[in-house]
Amino acid sequence: MAKPIMAIMYDFDKTLALDDMQNFGFIPSLGMTPEEFWGATGEFSAKTGVERILSYMYMMLEKAKEKNIKITKEYLRECGKNIEFYPGVETWFERINKYGEEHGVEVQHFLVSSGTKEIVEGCKIYPFFKKAWGCEFYYNEEGEPVWPKLAINYTQKTQFMFRIAKGVDDDGDDASVNTKVATLKIPYENMIYCGDGMTDIACMTLVLKNRGTSIAIYPEKAKKSSVDQLYKDKRVNFVALANYEENSDIDKAVKLAIEKISINTQMLNLEQELVNK
Repeated sequence: MAKPIMAIMYDFDKTLALDDMQNFGFIPSLGMTPEEFWGATGEFSAKTGVERILSYMYMMLEKAKEKNIKITKEYLRECGKNIEFYPGVETWFERINKYGEEHGVEVQHFLVSSGTKEIVEGCKIYPFFKKAWGCEFYYNEEGEPVWPKLAINYTQKTQFMFRIAKGVDDDGDDASVNTKVATLKIPYENMIYCGDGMTDIACMTLVLKNRGTSIAIYPEKAKKSSVDQLYKDKRVNFVALANYEENSDIDKAVKLAIEKISINTQMLNLEQELVNK
C-alpha cells in the first residue's frame, strides 16, 4: 500500500508570521505606517464598495505610484525577506517532515493566504510549501502589474481544500475541482488547517466537518479567550499558542495527527492481509 499523505494547510499573516506580511517591508518602503496604509484601504473600500481584498491590491499599486516606486515581482519578493515568524516556524517544516517519515507518513505543506503571494515568495520559509496560493497580480510584457490575477478572500480559501484533496494544481482548472472522483489523492481526514481566527472560520469548519483537524492559533500577546469561542462553537479541534517549537502545543497536536494516520494505515493494511488469506 502506498505511503499515506498528510496535508497541512496554513494561513500566513498572524498564523506563521508575526503580523501582516506587507507591514515588514512593503508599507515602510512607501513611507507609511501600517495604520495609515490599512486605514486608507478601509476608507477606499467603504467609499467605493470594492471588496476589501481587491481594495488592498489596488492601494498597493496606487500608493506605490504616488511614491514613484515601480512595482515588479522582484521588488515585492525583496519586501518579503524581512518577515519575522513565531518561535520555531523556521525549523518547523523539516522537523515535522522527519517525524512523518519516522511514522511512514508523507507530510506536505500548503499555504492558503489572502496576502500577497509575490511577497511570500521572498520569505525564508517559502521553499517548504509544496504549493502556495495567495493574491497575485497579472504583469504585462514590461513586468508591470496591471490587474489582479488571483484574489483570495476568506470564503474563497475553501476551494483549495478540494484542490489539494484531488491533486488539482492548475489554478485555472475549475472542471477537475468539481468532478467527482473515486479516490482522493489526499483524504480529507488526513488534512490539518492552521489559522489565527475569524477570517479562517470557513476553512476551519469545512476541514473539521470532513473529519480533518483544525487548529486555532493565538499570539502570546493576545488572550486565549480570543479564539476560545471557536472551540466552544465546535469550529476547531484545538486552540494553541503561536509557538511552533518542539513540544509546543501545536507540535504535539500535529504529531498526534501523524500518529493517527500511521495507525489507521496499519489497521487497513492488516485488514487487507486478513481478507486475502
